[in-house]
Amino acid sequence: MSEDHDEIDASRAPLLEHLIELRRRLLYCIIAIALGFGVSMYFSESIFGFLAKPLLAAGQGKLVYTEIFEAFFVQVKVAFFASVMIAFPVIANQLWQFVAPGLYRKEKRALLPFLLATPVLFLMGAAMAYYIAIPMALHFLLGFDGVVGGVRREALPAIGNYLSFIMQFLFAFGLAFLLPVLLMLLERAGIVTRKQLIGARRYAIVAATAVAAVLTPPDLMSQVLLAVPLIILYELAIIGIWFTERSRSKQAAVQDADATA
Repeated sequence: MSEDHDEIDASRAPLLEHLIELRRRLLYCIIAIALGFGVSMYFSESIFGFLAKPLLAAGQGKLVYTEIFEAFFVQVKVAFFASVMIAFPVIANQLWQFVAPGLYRKEKRALLPFLLATPVLFLMGAAMAYYIAIPMALHFLLGFDGVVGGVRREALPAIGNYLSFIMQFLFAFGLAFLLPVLLMLLERAGIVTRKQLIGARRYAIVAATAVAAVLTPPDLMSQVLLAVPLIILYELAIIGIWFTERSRSKQAAVQDADATA
């Protein structure tokens, strides 16, 4: 423990130095996003073409825009979202570099796996949304095409609305897949315990259903596709916490044995 305290003491700095360090880290993040934005803006049409593939697969081959600047701003939004994705490793590294000096060695070892798992889990959720949830939602929503009361009803989605629709799905599923990381971090911080999570299981199921109902279209299948993974991830977080508790117990036993030796 004395080594940990020495490590923290060696990294202490006045408030002004912390603010200067924060500014420097933020500047690196902004530069990374700006560089990513320049590259993404060049390929923005190709990126949007990739995002539009589920719409084409659903049989809709036309997107319209009703405002003069709408198509341009869609390209800007696509480039910005892509630049954040590209710059995420730099952002995560800068966050780690800023926070790490204030952590004990054990805390660093505990936090780093969560930081590394975040982009992987987010991409898994976004991939599920892109390849499964979005095609099914589009199939349902575009199924209202046809003749109603003698009037032809035709879907003409606006380019800006479609981008908002698909980004809502990608971010909803991506963030949902971060649930195990959030719960395990809360447990490490002492805010919740595994027993509390087990006791709140029924409320978690209700909350997952409510979140899915808010973030997805009104069709039942899209809601199930988000609610079921949320419930499974909740259970996986409980299992992961059980493993970390066992690991901490073994480490504590070893330390006690060393102290008594």
